[in-house]
Amino acid sequence: MRRWSELAERVAATTRTSEKTGLLAEYLRTLDDGALPIAVVFLTGRPFPEADQRATGIGWATIANAVAQVGGADRASLAAAYDRHSDLAAAVGDVLEGVGHAPSPEAGPSLGEVAATFAAIEAASGPAKKASLLAGLLAGSDPRTARGIVRVLSGELRIGLREGLVEAAIAKAFDRPLDAVKRAGMLTGDIGRTAELAREDRLDTAELTLFHPLKFMLASPAEDAAEILKRLGPTVWVEDKYDGIRCQLHRLGREVRLYSRDLHDVSGQFPEIVEGAREVPWDGILDGEILAFRDDAVLPFIALQARLGRKDPPSALRAEVPVIFVAFDLLGVGTGPDDDLDADARTVTPLLETPLQERRRLLESLALPAAGEGGAFALSHLSTADSIDGLEAAFSEARARRNEGLMVKDPSSAYSPGRRGYGWLKMKKALATIDCVVVGVEVGHGKRHGVLADYAFAVRDEAHDQLVTIGKAYSGLTDAEIAAMTRWFDDHTVSRHGRYRVVEPTVVVEVAFDVILRSNRHRSGFALRFPRIARLRLDKDASEADTLETVRALYEGLQAGAEHLVTAGARTAATDVASRPANVTRSRVRP
Repeated sequence: MRRWSELAERVAATTRTSEKTGLLAEYLRTLDDGALPIAVVFLTGRPFPEADQRATGIGWATIANAVAQVGGADRASLAAAYDRHSDLAAAVGDVLEGVGHAPSPEAGPSLGEVAATFAAIEAASGPAKKASLLAGLLAGSDPRTARGIVRVLSGELRIGLREGLVEAAIAKAFDRPLDAVKRAGMLTGDIGRTAELAREDRLDTAELTLFHPLKFMLASPAEDAAEILKRLGPTVWVEDKYDGIRCQLHRLGREVRLYSRDLHDVSGQFPEIVEGAREVPWDGILDGEILAFRDDAVLPFIALQARLGRKDPPSALRAEVPVIFVAFDLLGVGTGPDDDLDADARTVTPLLETPLQERRRLLESLALPAAGEGGAFALSHLSTADSIDGLEAAFSEARARRNEGLMVKDPSSAYSPGRRGYGWLKMKKALATIDCVVVGVEVGHGKRHGVLADYAFAVRDEAHDQLVTIGKAYSGLTDAEIAAMTRWFDDHTVSRHGRYRVVEPTVVVEVAFDVILRSNRHRSGFALRFPRIARLRLDKDASEADTLETVRALYEGLQAGAEHLVTAGARTAATDVASRPANVTRSRVRP
């Protein structure tokens, strides 16, 4: 583990991609068969492969307790070091060095011993036992090795590595085609296993495996209709961008599992979808979105939140917030019960490289049991556009159906797990902007550690002559603006609370957002969905910021506008996603 930690620091010290790849490749060639997959997984900043459902269940407090057991340092020392670095691994190293913890580096734990301890921590019950196991591991580790262990355990690698660079290093280390490495990684969901296959020259044997979730294909953001058509046109496929949770459904026989975007098994949270999928006559993998759906209408995301994290939701909650699975892609399809085969004999053919238009045709042929007819499924609302006006009209119609915007897709595109390419684009526009007052700031993370990058902001409640919070954002400003504002906030801090500071409420920011929701999370009683800072308004005084009454009027106006669209006939379009048979699209789209 010492060599791995040294490598991590060398990789962090260079910004050149080619040099990072070279360092990794040279290191990977030196590893034995047992160490190779462990080292590669660790280089992605995870204690277990991404498709592995295990999680250590260890957090800052447990790590702090373990460090205290090893070095005798109190948690306040670790907190102070963390405030200096905004990096838990660096803080742990500093604290251990400060108390003179210096075991021999040569006697430190091996990669295998670290991996075994991570597995034991995952299996341990309670934070005290977990802290004891970690303390035992850190006790034999010098500060540099300890930093490496905590980098992986905390999920904060911070050495400038993307998974694509690790794949490139695997290809370089074992002289294999990069495309073959990427394909094997897509199918296995385990970059450590991919490295093993590359060393053995067996990348072509990688297979799609049910109940090992694939990473989801991602979409790049875009707002300009002309640019979207230029990239994907001349004719594009258009789907509503739903405000639910992304989900992957795997089925083999009567076994069904659901996986969230972070690849966690969430089957227990949505038993009605699992039960509905057991009745379909096919095996395979669906990509889609889970939506809250009642009385032939999609419910707001805030309603769906009541279902999240509930592993066995009570019947009353299921009745109050029913859910459906809206399918929009088919990633693998195989034999089913009608083929009279045992589950072990069934096979699933991957469709990742099959054009989207064919994947959609196969998806439509599955005859999913539709919501409204006793089922729990629907197909995504699908149409085409071949002009700027057509795409803008589709966007407005999607907003009228209370969806976030559009997913615009190239009908010939392949499915690229974990990639954010240009085969899929998400078209979203800010619903509105409001001027808010910054009332608190927090030290950022990653490349923005050491600067005040997270802003909490408020609007004016004129009735009570006070500022009431409405949200928090960390995106939108340039590095130069953040650096300048950090200096200003340093000089205008009212009080400190760990990493958070209360600041003088004089800076105004223009905040863009997609949706306003009722919420008890903030004192205003409202929350902004996907808030981001559009610009600093240093030309405005805090007294010119928007008021709570403005926010309330905007919320009520949007609600009234949506209801008008519904009564004018948009309700049919809004519920089309689930009211029609699931194997029929509103607009049949063919190649």
